[in-house]
Amino acid sequence: MKKSASFFLAAVVAVGMMSTTASADIKKGQKSYLKTCKNCHGNGTKGAAMHTQDEWDDLFANNGAGIIKKHAGTKAEPFFNGDMFKAQSQDLRDFLFEYGSDSGNVPSCG
Repeated sequence: MKKSASFFLAAVVAVGMMSTTASADIKKGQKSYLKTCKNCHGNGTKGAAMHTQDEWDDLFANNGAGIIKKHAGTKAEPFFNGDMFKAQSQDLRDFLFEYGSDSGNVPSCG
């Protein structure tokens, strides 16, 4: 009986950790947005609402090819072609997708 209770408790903890990790990506994306995008696109609410969730998906498809192309020739081009974007792109995508114009969600960032 003790073994099954321990297993159950371990499973509950594991599920809890996975759900925390999912929301952590959005928080990391929010930080990335505020650090790299806010100056050009405004606060997180305004920036994320620039596109629908489907549009964000399209822009970040193929390793962010669409969003990289959108920023070609701008002062942000070095960021989008650099290693920092590659490292942060999934988190940034998760944040922008979560708060896309058709999501009904509003980020708590300024």
